[in-house]
Amino acid sequence: MKKHFLAGAALILLAACSQPTAKEQPAQGAGAAGQQMSGENQDTNLVLFLDAAWEEQLALSPESQTYYGRKTMMDQWDERTPAAANRRRALLERQMLALTSQFQRDALSEEGKLNYDLFLYDLQQELALDDFRKHRFPLSQFRGIHSSIPVFLANYHKVETVEDAQNYILRVSNIDTVLDEAASQIEAGGKNGYTLPEFSYPLIAEAARNVITGAPFDNGDDSPILAAFKSKLASTNIGDDVKTQLLEDLLGTLPEVEAAYSDFIARVEAVGETVEGNFGVGGPNGSKNGDAYYAVLLENYTTTDMTADQIHELGLSEVARIHEEMHAIMTEVGFDGSLQDFFSYMRTSEEFYLPNTDEGREAYLELARGYTDNIRPRLPDLFVTLPKAPVEVRRVEPFRERAAGKAFYNQPAPDGSRPGIFYANLADMGQMPTYQLEALVYHEAIPGHHMQRAIQIEMEGLPKFRQFGGFTAYTEGWGLYSEYLGKDLGFYEDPYSDFGRLAMELWRAARLVVDTGLHSKGWEMQQAIDYLIANTPNPEGDCVKAIERYIVLPGQATAYKIGMNKLLDLRARAQDALGDDFDIAEFHDRILTAGPVPLEILERRVDEWIMSEKL
Repeated sequence: MKKHFLAGAALILLAACSQPTAKEQPAQGAGAAGQQMSGENQDTNLVLFLDAAWEEQLALSPESQTYYGRKTMMDQWDERTPAAANRRRALLERQMLALTSQFQRDALSEEGKLNYDLFLYDLQQELALDDFRKHRFPLSQFRGIHSSIPVFLANYHKVETVEDAQNYILRVSNIDTVLDEAASQIEAGGKNGYTLPEFSYPLIAEAARNVITGAPFDNGDDSPILAAFKSKLASTNIGDDVKTQLLEDLLGTLPEVEAAYSDFIARVEAVGETVEGNFGVGGPNGSKNGDAYYAVLLENYTTTDMTADQIHELGLSEVARIHEEMHAIMTEVGFDGSLQDFFSYMRTSEEFYLPNTDEGREAYLELARGYTDNIRPRLPDLFVTLPKAPVEVRRVEPFRERAAGKAFYNQPAPDGSRPGIFYANLADMGQMPTYQLEALVYHEAIPGHHMQRAIQIEMEGLPKFRQFGGFTAYTEGWGLYSEYLGKDLGFYEDPYSDFGRLAMELWRAARLVVDTGLHSKGWEMQQAIDYLIANTPNPEGDCVKAIERYIVLPGQATAYKIGMNKLLDLRARAQDALGDDFDIAEFHDRILTAGPVPLEILERRVDEWIMSEKL
């Protein structure tokens, strides 16, 4: 879904904490004075209100507080219960009432109107999704607390003091509660007929089992939770005797963790045994009201009113267009055969794959780092504002490789304590062709996600919900557009690497077809897999895993290509309107410095910029 402004470490819609009712005082910083102010005072008052509202939502989520670097509620997990979701909804409704009753939009400046519109849009979208709460998957083989616990503890829970370490231990001791809540969600879905696809349950169980693999659960290397704690303790100035006691205290909690995970696994597998079929949420085989739910998801992810049929047709036309561009590269490299023959060659030729060994994996990471090093000094050619935070390239930790996607990005910490990280999943090097790596780096690192997210976090003056929020069509559209920017700078000198760029764009175009096929047109899972194999050069395993993802994350995959197309359309519009006066760096600054916005608002901002440049 669209990343609302507290989505990060946790699914905030399932967070909870006791909150005032709608009859109580609205968020601090607003007040009845909101209607009595005008101009700059009204704008200032609105920002105070919005930041207070953000803090109210942050108070619901101990995990998000940790994610954003705060040392509050560090011994707790988010609550994942129906009561928690109800409290969350009540808060959103109260904030919407406060916003619309206490602020006059027409009295705000243009920036104030943007703040107002974005916050209202956020609330409306979250409430629309919550109307389909029963339809939503609380976790899957790709996302969920069952697999994210060790990642969260390792990457976000700081241990700098004895108290931090004790909170780590307390958090671990509370794993049984959060896993029980997650299992209850899975069981409720099974009873109500809103189930995950059949294939997902064994994969969820496998990911959970990986967390309790290793010492002290068996004779292997340290398990992820234990290894992270040891590493954190070693980097502190805590005395050795105290470290020893803290380690003993953690070890004392781990038998309960093993029992909690074993219970979770058993309950997930029990529900899975009752489920048959791997169908989408809508279409003839979907759930009750599944078509309406899918329409809400498409609006949420794409920030447009495009229908499933329109998105499907766009995908088909884009696939055909990109195939034509690929034919030109086939001619350039002297390949004799059909496009499908060329796809087969790209899948099987050893020159495009590194060995499935630790040496091969390290070579892949070094290639990726080389691409970031090469493009970094060229960024001023395309950008006015540059990120301060560094970006690193890392391998996905082995314990979560099966659950994780092919590649993804984690944003830097606001306080500078954590860099941006581009993760590559190197479980099977046969699924990671090197000809796609250059485009992948530009997408995930620079000038892609790291460029956009770091600038957003580092911007001064934005309300917090804009500083930390996001819209999938904007963020992923920027990532895919960034693959294209490498071409602007003269990279992709190897024609096979340029083919990789097209292959990555083709992959996103094909997603439009298969996502809508699965969730609106009644496609079987194998039909979607076969479409990807026939129309893209990606390895078969890549295609299978992708369809597994799209089934459990309906709509999300459509945002990338729709977002990219909008950015390219806006760029072409600006170039046509401004001619020789068009400045690509200034255009990108207009895109990036407001933070993520829905595509309609982005279009409005670019049109305003074009008019100002003409003056």
